[in-house]
Amino acid sequence: MAVTRTEIENSLSKLELPDGGTLVSRDMIRALTIEGRAVRFVIEAPTPEIARHMEPLRRAAEAAVAALDGVESVSVALTAHGPAQKPAAPGLKIGGHPKAQDGPTKPGGVDRILAIASGKGGVGKSTVSSNLAVALARAGRKVGLLDADIYGPSQPRMMGASGRPASPDGKTIIPLQAHGVTLMSIGFMMEEGKAVIWRGPMLMGALQQMLGQVEWGKLDVLIVDLPPGTGDVQLTLCTKSQLTGAIVVSTPQDVALIDARKALDMFATLKTPVLGLIENMSTFVCPDCGSEHRIFGHGGVAAEAEKMGVPLLGSLPIDLDTRLAGDAGTPIAAGDGPAAQAYAQMAERLIAGGMA
Repeated sequence: MAVTRTEIENSLSKLELPDGGTLVSRDMIRALTIEGRAVRFVIEAPTPEIARHMEPLRRAAEAAVAALDGVESVSVALTAHGPAQKPAAPGLKIGGHPKAQDGPTKPGGVDRILAIASGKGGVGKSTVSSNLAVALARAGRKVGLLDADIYGPSQPRMMGASGRPASPDGKTIIPLQAHGVTLMSIGFMMEEGKAVIWRGPMLMGALQQMLGQVEWGKLDVLIVDLPPGTGDVQLTLCTKSQLTGAIVVSTPQDVALIDARKALDMFATLKTPVLGLIENMSTFVCPDCGSEHRIFGHGGVAAEAEKMGVPLLGSLPIDLDTRLAGDAGTPIAAGDGPAAQAYAQMAERLIAGGMA
């Protein structure tokens, strides 16, 4: 017999917090879902600082629920309400005028560079980038993730990584690691909440540094999370690096597709292969009644892929768990649910096609 919500809450009520109360009495349990014998939920701490010390409690909660009759798998994520403390200002200078180079280059040891792009913001490009990187890593590939969204870096939060990359000589940058992925972002080099107010040359210089000065090591694929649109960063990546190809993310709605077509035209103009399209937020399944709703329309991205003669790599739903997982720093692809399986299938498709 399947476990009930009441049984789960009763089990969690036995775990005392250091400062009094329990996870249930302090209302820290979020997004509790029961799918057959699989249980998932999120523990939301009051602040990121408190969350950093709650990993033992997260493991205890996972073990307590796993011990219940009718439970075969448990996934528990940690998140926090409110902003994190500002990190110390880095000593390594990032940004500046780009250095001249003879032609397109590629970091040593990196076999392929794969750009994830979108014509507009808000379509889930960064979410796709982080989850696809994790899915490829789980499939056995050596993966790097470069957050090239200079003005709005989100990968440090989505990948649950913090701290400042080391620089032993003031030039070489040692990247961070998270969920089996080698990670670099301008977000690691800037103060929390500090705006990046740079002109084009500084953007190009920063991208050039993060590609060329980071010790990426041996990678099968380096995924580059591009900013939305068709600006300086895209132009620099396509013309100054040996880019294997690009994947364009869009929602099905007409307004998003209008901008997605501009991104596709940019890659065609710059002679960068488009390896496929991904339709994000394709459907919404009501958690209460199970009915499926196509909030942003249907079929637009698939039709565009067919028109271009490129594969539709996947259609991803919009759901609360994906958002909570990204906010908690544990991408949904790191788990075992339906969304994780969808990313795993996309990863397998890229590997089978020699793209990753």
